[in-house]
Amino acid sequence: MEKEQLKQQLKKQIITFLNLMQVKPEDIKDDEPLFGEGLGLDSIDSIELIVLLNREYGINIQDPKEGRKVLVDVNTMVDYIIAHRTK
Repeated sequence: MEKEQLKQQLKKQIITFLNLMQVKPEDIKDDEPLFGEGLGLDSIDSIELIVLLNREYGINIQDPKEGRKVLVDVNTMVDYIIAHRTK
């Protein structure tokens, strides 16, 4: 799968997994922070994103520090998925 396709797929998955029905994939910028000022996600959402990575891509993140490095923005998540996916 091409990187741009993966970004679009991931945005759709984020919306579905986090039940962000008021958000469209095009509303999520690739380099916009997922937490805080950007998309405004919180710590519960980070757990859901880790579950998403595990369920959809076979990526198991155990260390919270690693999670903070991965769950920065869509670009960072996609790069991590490309490097570590098992599905």
